[in-house]
Amino acid sequence: LNADARVLVNRARVECQSHRLTVEDSPSVEYMARFIATIQQRYTQRGGRRPFGISLLLCGHDPDGTPRLFQTDPAGTYSAWKANAVGRQSKTLREFLEARYDEDMDEAGCVSLAVRALLEIVESGAKSI
Repeated sequence: LNADARVLVNRARVECQSHRLTVEDSPSVEYMARFIATIQQRYTQRGGRRPFGISLLLCGHDPDGTPRLFQTDPAGTYSAWKANAVGRQSKTLREFLEARYDEDMDEAGCVSLAVRALLEIVESGAKSI
């Protein structure tokens, strides 16, 4: 699975550079999420290649400074989130984030929430960290 992530990240880097040279502007986070999801969908649909076995969380910010978070999955779909988790124990983390996430949090509050979410998994004895 590390190789799958490496391939997708390298393809995303090349696309970012190509987009920057062609359009003379940085690609948006949604554009990159759509690009990665298209690659994942192509490998899933077309025969002869093994589909990617990973979901990606892609975060960044819009030109106006608005933070964005997208998740792509191996089927080739992407969706926007305010807070999310992937991998082992992701359901537990999602429930934790749904209960404690507040739309009006500042940066320090978001960092604190992320640390508390990680501690929640560590304390539950998960071996995924």
